[in-house]
Amino acid sequence: MSAAARPSVLPADDLDPVVDLLAAGAVVGLPTDTVYGLAGRLDRDAVDRVFSAKGRPPGLALPVLIGAREQIGLVASSFPASAEAISSRWWPGPLTIVVTARRSIGRLVGGDGRTVGIRWPGHPLVEQLCLAVGPLAVTSANRHGEPPCTSAAQVSGLFTVDEVAAVVDGGDCDGEPSSVVDCARRRPTCVRDGAISWSEIEAVLGL
Repeated sequence: MSAAARPSVLPADDLDPVVDLLAAGAVVGLPTDTVYGLAGRLDRDAVDRVFSAKGRPPGLALPVLIGAREQIGLVASSFPASAEAISSRWWPGPLTIVVTARRSIGRLVGGDGRTVGIRWPGHPLVEQLCLAVGPLAVTSANRHGEPPCTSAAQVSGLFTVDEVAAVVDGGDCDGEPSSVVDCARRRPTCVRDGAISWSEIEAVLGL
């Protein structure tokens, strides 16, 4: 039996083929400012492919990446003052903010169906793709429970072309995971202490 075909590795200096793949509903491996991610556009088929490739349980919601502040309203039904304060301080960057989702988005990304984690990454390639295709559902490139991939070669070697159509080579990506803050509650809470310490976030929020 022949070995399964692996995703092709694409250069980062020509994003047209990547835009076409994402627009067609394919899953693409992307470099980010933290680690490599698996990305799909926000429709049912593409999101299901992201869940399937990773083996992620549907109870764990997929975060959404945006490329500009103007895209928040495409994903969230509200963005409270606490979210405004910390996003103004750390976006673009390694901060994921959980807020109340638009109903259609909550149904798509899994989890409780009411909230969504949004991040504006500090990576120009991801920004360009989000501006071209729209906000993207993105999770770290790995099998669920395994360490994330930090190079395009690792992503290509881990997944088949049926799971991930292609991988964009953005060099090594081994940044610390994003911090995750739940701003959907009256009092913001720390979901994950990551690249930005909770004490720094508390200071900005005046907690």
